[in-house]
Amino acid sequence: MKQAEQSSKRWVISTKEEMRQAAIEVVSEASRKVSIFTHDLEPGIYDDPEFLEIIKRLVLSQTYARIRVLISDPSRAIKNGNNFVHLGRRLNTYIEFRHVREDLRTHAEAFCIADERALVYRLQANRWEGIADTHEPAVAMLYSKMFDEIWLASEVETEFRQLGI
Repeated sequence: MKQAEQSSKRWVISTKEEMRQAAIEVVSEASRKVSIFTHDLEPGIYDDPEFLEIIKRLVLSQTYARIRVLISDPSRAIKNGNNFVHLGRRLNTYIEFRHVREDLRTHAEAFCIADERALVYRLQANRWEGIADTHEPAVAMLYSKMFDEIWLASEVETEFRQLGI
């Protein structure tokens, strides 16, 4: 635990490129679970080749790895396609997408959590400003709890499988 705290890193993000780098760094910290709450799968972030390679390595190297993605509005990914969705279709034992129920779409934030320890979060999903931290279990657990509640109330995103995107 002390070693993890010593290598802890917290930083502010303010651009799309910083968000992309933060998402990559945060998922690199995962050894078993990644939870993503996104409004539209944020093209250029969650379909970035480096990000996807880390996700793929995680699920192929860990038998119990689990990637869960809550998406408020999947229409953009359905219309334009998304490489994360393609990966999820191939590795659907490990990667699951759920569509946030309409009455729960009031959450303005977006975040990515690795192992309830590392996270990147933005209070406003429509802005790039946010904070990333490689070791912040208290905040990560808070967001994980909210994620789990929404996850249980959401529906499996069947459009991604049916349309073959």
